Amino acid sequence: MRKLENSELDRKSVDDFKQATKTPIIIILDDIRSLHNIGSVFRTSDAFLIEKIYLCGITATPPNKEIHKTALGATETVAWEYNQSVLEVIENLKKENTKVFAIEQVENAVFLDDFKPEKNKKYALVFGNEVFGVSQEAIHLCDGVIEIPQLGSKHSLNISVSAGIVIWDLFQKIKTL
Repeated sequence: MRKLENSELDRKSVDDFKQATKTPIIIILDDIRSLHNIGSVFRTSDAFLIEKIYLCGITATPPNKEIHKTALGATETVAWEYNQSVLEVIENLKKENTKVFAIEQVENAVFLDDFKPEKNKKYALVFGNEVFGVSQEAIHLCDGVIEIPQLGSKHSLNISVSAGIVIWDLFQKIKTL
């Protein structure tokens, strides 16, 4: 086996990315403190052609050199928008017939491995603050909650890791519908 050179990776240009058919997933980041987490979510979103990212509350916005360190240019490819109110974003997306799910640990959550997306539906995923998670008010507005099953003692994943796991899982499920 030979490691591939960057020139062999068939990377999309910024214009090609913007014109490509997107995965029908929207990411909502609410009150994310870490600029590196924000950048990492941008980079993962770029990898899977995610439609858009909403940055809410205290979540920082590009341009920002600390976000850029981990995003590596993905803030130029992935569409994004800032809105102070995560509740407003959720309400607006639901009016557009987008299914909104919080990624959190709550009573009666659906485990990620049991979650079955519907064909021809758009999904928005809400990821909350590194310490406090998704707010209860946001959870109440969501169509449901998805939980990542965890077996260890911490039952806590970094938000960028959680986003990567959930995006990959839904990407795989959606592309087989």
